[in-house]
Formats: sequence, structure tokens, C-alpha cells
Amino acid sequence: MAASSGVVAHAEELVASLPAPPERTSGQRAEMDAAKDAARALRVAFLDTYADAVYDLLTAGRTVPLRIGELLDAAATELPGLVPDEDRLAAERRRPQAAKEGHEIDQGIFLRAVLRSPAAGPHLLDAMLRPTPRALALLPEFTRTGVVEMESVRLERTDDGVARLTMCRGDRLNAEDTRQVDDMETAVDLALLDPAVRVGLLRGGEMSHPRYRGRRVFSAGINLKSLSSGDIPLVGFLLRRELGYLHKIVRGVAADHPGQWHSPRLEKPWVAAVDGFAIGGGAQLLLVCDHVLAASDAYLSLPAAKEGIVPGVANFRLSRYAGPRVSRQIILGGRRIRAAEPDARLLVDEVVEPEEMDAAVERSLARLDGAAVLANRRMLNLAEEPPDAFRAYVAEFALQQALRIYGQDVIDKVGRFGADRPDAPGNGAAAARG
Repeated sequence: MAASSGVVAHAEELVASLPAPPERTSGQRAEMDAAKDAARALRVAFLDTYADAVYDLLTAGRTVPLRIGELLDAAATELPGLVPDEDRLAAERRRPQAAKEGHEIDQGIFLRAVLRSPAAGPHLLDAMLRPTPRALALLPEFTRTGVVEMESVRLERTDDGVARLTMCRGDRLNAEDTRQVDDMETAVDLALLDPAVRVGLLRGGEMSHPRYRGRRVFSAGINLKSLSSGDIPLVGFLLRRELGYLHKIVRGVAADHPGQWHSPRLEKPWVAAVDGFAIGGGAQLLLVCDHVLAASDAYLSLPAAKEGIVPGVANFRLSRYAGPRVSRQIILGGRRIRAAEPDARLLVDEVVEPEEMDAAVERSLARLDGAAVLANRRMLNLAEEPPDAFRAYVAEFALQQALRIYGQDVIDKVGRFGADRPDAPGNGAAAARG
């Protein structure tokens, strides 16, 4: 597979010769689409045959653990034309979503093939469960002081062995972007690595956003302004989030010390407390926690299908909580689940009055601080979310989400959340979707 392949070279020549996507005529768009489809069919056929050989080449026979970004960088260097190189991606990052060529779709093709492989896929997932270099650098400070302040997350270890992770993007209702994904993975790593932590708590902080000033909010989901401006990357946000901190909450962080011989990963139980709302990615986060509380005036929703994208791994996890019919109502129909209605008990363990949330949170943390909790939690997760089933899902998600973020319907919908919106200091996912 090389850039000199006639099919691939033709697609690249067209990209260079045609105007930017928004300025193309219908004929030019059709010509470009046909050329890209031919090149992508070639990549799929190549990877269907050689995915394991390519992965072994890039990881020295699966002896080097590479995160997805590192793996794609290596593929771009060793096998030109298979995935976009850094120069091409850097040029894409400077453009709004509507003006991009969709080179990330080629990354999705590559990652789907790797993750589908019974040999390469588990190795890549294990690499993504390793602690990040940033977390390892901060770990001595956190174990000493018990506090780490980041731009979008505050992590504090209290005397009761609880790591209290507070999402504090107060101006944008904790709407997630790449900064918050990085901070969240760092915080989760630190909580899991610190031997003094026994339980983790996820909660939103008080907001400075004018519509919710002074109130706690859990999460408004993906930052739609960032999506519109082209700042929500497939690898650095959409896949890193699912294979990074969310998967680490489920499986734990990889540990490389002899005392951990009985398990390759360090795990902790997690409590989530929902004030205000948990929209999109916020609701997805609840599906990986062991105990979920919600204030009686809160609500949950997964509006990704309405926005045109896939709500992460929620399509895989939600049915085991809510059942197939309610799951389709939430994901396909955009149904909001209010904490006060009966169906909320499918997704939330406790519903309490807002003024009782603090006390209820402390009680739930104490219940999960038990010697047998970790072993039982591990066995429940193994039964409910078998690793191979998870791997098969995220393999297909890698490609389907890549296709969706470049769908014209998505570009049209998120375009209205641009910087010219009056409620857009980061948008708060459009002030919590209206």
C-alpha cells in the first residue's frame, strides 16, 4: 500500500486541484466522492488481508504498546497512503468541520481493521489502558498533597479514601472538548494509581454560565461549538474518550509492578452524582459507574442521533440497563428521562431531593468502600461487558463515527452552534440543548 498507487494518487491529486469542499460544484463533489470511495475500498481490501501483519510491523511484534494516536503516526510513516500523515491532519485542523476533506475516515478504516483482529485488537485496547505520561508525571504531587487542579477538572483525595473528581468547566456546563477529555483521563489515572484511594466520585461543580449560575451541573455532553469549528477529532476526542478514561473506569488502569500479579490492572468502584442534567457524554459516563444518584429535578438524555452522531458506547451498554424498547426511545427518538419518572430507576440507583444530595452521596461512597466490592465488581463487569464484545463494538464504532462526523446532515446541524450564537462562551452544548 503506497501513495503511488494509482487509485490513491488520483484521489490525492483531486484534493489538491479542486476548491475547498464548500465551494465545489455538484459535479466536482461527485467526482471527488467517487475517487475517495475507490481509494477507501482499496484500503479496506488491503487491511482485511494484512491488518495483523501491519500491526506487528508497527509494534515490533506486539512488544511495544502504542496508543491509537502513536499507532496512526507510525502507520503514516511506515506505510504512506494508508492513513493521513501529520501534515495533512494539521491542515485539516485549521479548517471548520464543513471545510474538511474527511481524512479521519481513513483513520477509522484502519482502526476498525486493527480492533476487529483477535490478535491486534486486545493488544491495542491494553495499550490504551496504560496510564498517560501526564498522569505519571503528576502522580508524586497527587500522592503527597491529595490535590491536583487542572483547567477543567479538580481532583481531591479526602481522608476517607475517596477521590473526588469534580468537572469544573463552569462557563460551558461541562460540555466536553479535547481539553476536558485529557484532564478526565489524567484524573481517572491518578485516582486509580494512588494506593490511598479506595472509591472514586464523579460530580459536576458550580456553574458560572449565566443560565445556571451558582448551580451544580453534571454535564452537557459534547461541545457542539467545538464540533462545528472542527475541534472534535476522531482520535483525540471521540476514540480516546471511549478507549481511555471511560474504559479505565470499567476495567482499571494497567499496572506494572509485582504486587499486582493477581490482576493486570488497578480498579476502584465509582459513584456518579447527577445535579441538573447528564446529556450525551454525561449520560454515557453514568453507564460505567457502579452507583448513580440523581437529584429529583435532574434529567438524562442521549441526543446524539438527533445531532447525527453515535453516542459512544452507549448503544452497547444502555440496553442492559433500560432494555431494548426504552433504549431505542432514548437513542433513536431523543427521549429525555426525568429523574422523577419511574423509568429513571432503570438508569439511576437513587433519586433524592436536591438539598439531600450531599448526604446521599456520602452514604453511597461508604457502601462501596468494602473489601469484597472490587472482586465482585470485576466479575460483574466481565459478565456484563465481555472484552471481546466490547472490542467488536468499538471496532465498528471507529468507522461509523468517522463517517457520521463528516455527514452533511451533521455539518448542517452543528453549524448553527457557531461562535456567533449569543449563548456561546463554549456553548454549554447550546445551553444544554435549549
